[in-house]
Amino acid sequence: MATTRQAHTVWEGNLLEGKGVVTLDSSGIGEYPVSWPSRAEAANGKTSPEELIAAAHSSCYSMALSHALAGAGTPPSRLETKADVTFQPGEGITGIHLTVQGEVPGIDADAFAKAAEDAKANCPVSQALTGTTITLTASLV
Repeated sequence: MATTRQAHTVWEGNLLEGKGVVTLDSSGIGEYPVSWPSRAEAANGKTSPEELIAAAHSSCYSMALSHALAGAGTPPSRLETKADVTFQPGEGITGIHLTVQGEVPGIDADAFAKAAEDAKANCPVSQALTGTTITLTASLV
């Protein structure tokens, strides 16, 4: 069964001086201010499309890796995934770097690295972002 999630943004003003609010409609967990300066410079308490992509990617990737590890008979005790999404004004998103640390009983570093790379390739968010270079650092704790 397919699911659809919704968010919406209300923007006021021009790009450089305007501001907006993105609302996470499906979950109802909040409204978050956005602006060009918070995207292209310091966050200053506001979010950006890149931060939202990082959140989506790190959570999706963690789910994909957890599923793959469990399917191989080595379910993780804990995975911590960080996604760094780099935005260059005038160019767009220039890359995403995933860093994952795992506590996975019964697996060695090579098997974890292979599972981590496979999850990167098969994560639905990674697949949606195929036009972007995605790199990965994976390690066991």
